[in-house]
Amino acid sequence: MEKITFSQAELERYSRHLIIPEFNIEGQRKLKAAKVLVVGSGGLGSPLLLYLAAAGVGTIGIVDFDVVDESNLQRQVLFGVESVGQPKVEAAKKRIEALNPHIQVNIYNTHLNSENALDIIKDYDVVADGTDNFPTRYLVNDACCILGKTNVYASIFRFDGQVSVFNYKKKNGELGPNYRDLFPEPPPPGLVPSCAEGGVIGVLPGIIGSLQANEVIKVITGVGEPLVGRLFLFDALRFETRVLKIAKNPDLEPITELIDYVQFCGMPDEEAAAVVKPVKEISVQDFQKLLDEKADFQLIDVREPHEYDIVALDGELIPLGDILQNSNKIQKDKQVIIHCRSGARSATAIRELEANFGFENLYNLKGGVKAYAEEIDTSLPIY
Repeated sequence: MEKITFSQAELERYSRHLIIPEFNIEGQRKLKAAKVLVVGSGGLGSPLLLYLAAAGVGTIGIVDFDVVDESNLQRQVLFGVESVGQPKVEAAKKRIEALNPHIQVNIYNTHLNSENALDIIKDYDVVADGTDNFPTRYLVNDACCILGKTNVYASIFRFDGQVSVFNYKKKNGELGPNYRDLFPEPPPPGLVPSCAEGGVIGVLPGIIGSLQANEVIKVITGVGEPLVGRLFLFDALRFETRVLKIAKNPDLEPITELIDYVQFCGMPDEEAAAVVKPVKEISVQDFQKLLDEKADFQLIDVREPHEYDIVALDGELIPLGDILQNSNKIQKDKQVIIHCRSGARSATAIRELEANFGFENLYNLKGGVKAYAEEIDTSLPIY
């Protein structure tokens, strides 16, 4: 193996690492030789990428297919207003290369899936999962298990965060638990909303993403004890932490191939679409025509009261959790349009009402109030 050396500029840059007795120049050499793939460059990926780059990880890969949106800037500190509309991987590469010109940055402007995951991940030593959806979490976990890579995991929601290290080979050769040892099966679709639907306090990904970066650095350098067989939980509201033990499940089947993770998680896509019944929809353009014509229809808003206070289309507010108990308020003799922020919760409300009460006149406002504000009335706030 080629000996890792440093320029004078690098030695000065990393000097605070080099003077730590447990870390010293050997730890820095391991960082420079390491290749880390970060899946997702959003809330968690922002601090993760910044700190891994600043620390001197020699090769960093970034996988993301999204573009920077105004709503990202509340927590995704990797980006500025000048990045809005740009592919996240390109904006991220530019930012972290400006932070540390001594590292290599590889970008993959693509959706990580069962077709490309093994090919992308195989070239890296450690994978850091900063995604916000279950199909990709299971995909990353399974690919790491097949390839023998360590998976440094983190997730956030509203005020809560968690961190762990999966599929890590200990010094005695024993392999630690993987994500499926903790969550053998995904939750039912819609039970756990994404950050886009449920929200997240802006500082939380900074806290959790930094802890995730810390675990990556520990895994690479061998300094300290990684969160192997342990799940760190953080409650930002109460400022409480807990660490739960994770045991390997002896009944868990070995992971030998990648599967259709969208279908596995019960998400609506091709074959899985048959599992989740489609609902009738109306576009925001057709909805506006009904308003202009003063048509006789009922409008129901299934968001929460605090969301209604931000922006409203003047529908009757019945939060999703209360919709079944208030079915008597929904009319059956005229068209009823149900909406939420983006269309996900309103679709759930329609399915529940149809299944429990036999409604046949319900229409989902496609894209919700967000689409209406973007495409029809741009004076409305978008959140």
